[in-house]
Amino acid sequence: METDNRENNFISAVVYLHNDGIRAVQFFKILCEELDAHFTQYELIAVDDACTDDTVEQVRGWAKGLAAPLTFLHMSLYQRREPCMNAGLDAAIGDYIYEFDSTETPYPHDLIFKAYTMAQAGNDIVSVCPDHAQGSSRVFYSLFNRSSRSNYKLRTDAFRLVSRRAVNRVHANSEHLPYRKAAYAASGLKMSTLVFDGHVNDHAAGRFSLAADSLALYTDAGFKVSAGITLAMLALAVAELLYTLVILCVGNPVAGWTTTMFVLTVGFAGVFAVLTIIVKYLSLLVDLIFQKQKYLVESIEKLQK
Repeated sequence: METDNRENNFISAVVYLHNDGIRAVQFFKILCEELDAHFTQYELIAVDDACTDDTVEQVRGWAKGLAAPLTFLHMSLYQRREPCMNAGLDAAIGDYIYEFDSTETPYPHDLIFKAYTMAQAGNDIVSVCPDHAQGSSRVFYSLFNRSSRSNYKLRTDAFRLVSRRAVNRVHANSEHLPYRKAAYAASGLKMSTLVFDGHVNDHAAGRFSLAADSLALYTDAGFKVSAGITLAMLALAVAELLYTLVILCVGNPVAGWTTTMFVLTVGFAGVFAVLTIIVKYLSLLVDLIFQKQKYLVESIEKLQK
């Protein structure tokens, strides 16, 4: 009798889709090949972020003969990656959950299972990351990691695997997850990284807003910037005082209009910069406390043989 050496843990794979077309089908074929080879039971969750092309029809046609269950989450409108992936996480029931933010596969396919073996070694969060990152991403992660309170450093990743304990931990800490990657790093659970030779294409839509929210919520970058502006303003005030005293002692005072306007302009610029940071924090607090609807799902479609 032949022994089945596949893993018995139930696996969920959450995949973000937005106008991926035929590439989505190719991705699911690769994913199912890896999951079939190593796991006895799994589910697929495809989050349709208001696709306007034939992505849904392509995947639906391919999934007709699929043995594993595939669940479509059709979002009511285009909401971008983080809310959609949170919706997929809420629908997932697996012991371990793969998070695929993109259907691009610049990594060796065997890393899908290697991430699981690394999780079995005691890691609740495993990120699969390229060894190269784009310039804007390097700047953001450098700033984030310098200001973060976590022992784990973030970097660009292609996909990640998280345990059910990690999902429960981050939801216990916060009902709303503006940035899952930072929430995992701040959870206190063990993280690890698999690195492959290559790079991941960054998607520009909503990146600046997400970066600002992440820095405000998960780091003390806002306080450091505010403190830096305050110190700069103090230095400017001291310099202006010394300049005024020198002019007074020399006995050749000038009209002072230029100096006054310079100080007022720079001073108000500093005040408004600090106020901008304060308003950003206040707007985040309003969203996190009063906005109970994290995402909008139009319908749920289950496809199974």
